[in-house]
Amino acid sequence: MADQDKLSLETLAVRAGIERSQFGEHSEALYLTSSFVFKSAEQAAERFAEREQGPIYSRFTNPTVKVFEERLARLEGAECCVATASGMSAILSLVMGLFRAGDHVIVSHSVFGATVQLFGGILQRFGLESTFVSATDVAAWEHALKPNTRLLFLETPSNPLTEISDIAALAQVAHRAGALLAVDNCFCTPALQQPIALGADLVIHSATKYLDGQGRVLGGAVLGRRDVIHPGVYGFLRTAGPSMSPFNAWVILKGLETLGIRMEAQSASALELARWLEGQPWVERIYYPGLASHPQHALAMQQQKNGGGIVSFIVKGGKQAAWDIVDATRLISITANLGDTKTTITHPASTTHARITPEARAAAGVTDGLLRVAVGLEALADLKADLLRGARA
Repeated sequence: MADQDKLSLETLAVRAGIERSQFGEHSEALYLTSSFVFKSAEQAAERFAEREQGPIYSRFTNPTVKVFEERLARLEGAECCVATASGMSAILSLVMGLFRAGDHVIVSHSVFGATVQLFGGILQRFGLESTFVSATDVAAWEHALKPNTRLLFLETPSNPLTEISDIAALAQVAHRAGALLAVDNCFCTPALQQPIALGADLVIHSATKYLDGQGRVLGGAVLGRRDVIHPGVYGFLRTAGPSMSPFNAWVILKGLETLGIRMEAQSASALELARWLEGQPWVERIYYPGLASHPQHALAMQQQKNGGGIVSFIVKGGKQAAWDIVDATRLISITANLGDTKTTITHPASTTHARITPEARAAAGVTDGLLRVAVGLEALADLKADLLRGARA
């Protein structure tokens, strides 16, 4: 195969990481096996001691999962990738693999609700200290630094308000303090944004979303330099086992083959939908990085290829008016998932961010009138008509 370092992202998404078996299969092989057989006791010992490379047990070494890890690492420009069972298990593996009680983490207010609960609740019970700050205020991140700060963690664009953090500036803040910068790249994927190229040390993915792209399976990943990922994150996964299944890895590999064209099409539709929503009398405010009205539009266009596929907006009339739109839909799927070829709609305040405190929701800008639409591949005219069913003039 041609030198993969010189290939385009679209080509890497189809071909990177493939290792054919003796049968010469064209599609990636699916290895549904819990364990692997060794030629001798000596080889088994060498494998377990990691002096010889090769599969041992599918909790931490499976050839299908390995192809996924190598392909995603190529796409993100990372040296190493560890695949996990879900996006949240990727964050957990990152923290448990690299940090310890007494360490301090700075987290954006504008992250997924479960991420808020993980850093603000569960991990604090085990002695990890967390401070939440504005996603867009670089000075606030710098002000929050402590002698024991080890990690800065953010999503950009954020969920659900699509706030844009300055990755390069925050990388400098982190590195001056001797800390790492981790970026959740779920909304953009490497098709639209490569945080490592902008200075980030670590990239997190919920592969459940756009990497699969069709709402079929769960998966996650942690990517970065090999000396950062190994032995910490990999060692945690090997022992604790929040592992990606071979079947899920195979499904997501099939999704990666169409990642570029899906992201391009969904982003184009999202931009057109956002422009249409800006002119609707029942919409109070819209959040979409591709619009010139977005507060961080210029920064988004520097960091991202385009605005992405997520459009959030506040409906006039609060919670009931927002629920009326959700309940009146006949085409758009009412679900909290995103990144699917099928357009989805959710009311974040009562779903994805319902378990966090009202104060945390307010800090994140998640109001009762807010709706998040993850634009799929349907005809845009049909999506507009569906949203209009429950809209109040």
